[in-house]
Amino acid sequence: MVRYTHERPDWPNYHWDIALLAKRLAHVRHQQGRLIGRMEALGFNLQQEAVLKTLTEDVIRTSEIEGERLDMEQVRSSIARRLGMDIGALKPADRNVEGIVEMMLDATRHYKKPLTMERLFDWQASLFPTGRSGMTRIKTGAWRDDSTGAMQVVSGAMGRETVHFEAPAASRLNHEMTLFLKWFNKSSSMDPVLKSAMSHLWFVTIHPFDDGNGRIARAIADMDLARSEHSPQRFYSMSAQIRKDSKGYYSILEQTQRQSMDITRWMEWFLNCLERAIEGAHITLAATLYRSRFWETVSVMPINDRQRLMLNRLLDGFEGKMTTTKWGIIAKCSQDTALRDIVNLVELGVLVRDPEGGRSTGYSLADLAI
Repeated sequence: MVRYTHERPDWPNYHWDIALLAKRLAHVRHQQGRLIGRMEALGFNLQQEAVLKTLTEDVIRTSEIEGERLDMEQVRSSIARRLGMDIGALKPADRNVEGIVEMMLDATRHYKKPLTMERLFDWQASLFPTGRSGMTRIKTGAWRDDSTGAMQVVSGAMGRETVHFEAPAASRLNHEMTLFLKWFNKSSSMDPVLKSAMSHLWFVTIHPFDDGNGRIARAIADMDLARSEHSPQRFYSMSAQIRKDSKGYYSILEQTQRQSMDITRWMEWFLNCLERAIEGAHITLAATLYRSRFWETVSVMPINDRQRLMLNRLLDGFEGKMTTTKWGIIAKCSQDTALRDIVNLVELGVLVRDPEGGRSTGYSLADLAI
């Protein structure tokens, strides 16, 4: 009995209804071109700021999809350092943060390079610098060997697990990945956006590593999207959009991996997800322009380094209330110093007290009418 597509005799001959997808694909490609045009019309510094914001979100969200939460400041610092950007004091990054940043930047900034087994091994090893996934030792820099059993995607409590997917046996991996890489690197008339969707699905169905398959699949998809735009600059985040609809993502994956080789529904879902990611990029653009105008407006004000650091945190969309206690912890100063910093910015009209008041008064950015 065939349970999964990789067990079918026609594997891996994916196909889809191009007539059904043509209108959606044309619309997405138009939106993609409009966004790139808008971004390229910005000055270099604003472009770099938009790229930094996008890549930071991409790295954080692709990790969150797998249940891992990264420190935003570490991610931002790691990316800025690699892009040669001056964003003030750079926060040291953990090895796991550096690893995923290295992978994502290699995939998108070197999108023209062939994708090889060695490159994939390096990516996966960079995700797990200690050779462990949580408390579990895993095989890194090599295909999985299934020494602890079949590779399965499972959910539910122990003893009541639900198996959503079982990957091809380890004995097949050299053959399967050779086929995949030959197809990926071969010149083709296929639209690279559709190729991005197919490469994501194909790779994650092979599931060649002990861990990191989802993050690598999304990096491969981003690599194809960079090829579709002939640009290493990333102005939208597919991972951020997938994170917002993670339930739908896993649902369509499971359905597609259990059905025929007709992947029209998966392609349609991917195109819709890409369109929403591009729409979200316009919010990033607006935030980038606001940040630039904000700093132009306050450039004549006497603002110290601590205040600059904290204002940038608020501009990044600080979650929760900004209190004197949080200010002191993040800026590494006493509460008295934090209060003086805040009161000074309130007097300058840069911050306002939140209306709730009380012992833990919160503060927000003022509307500077910019």
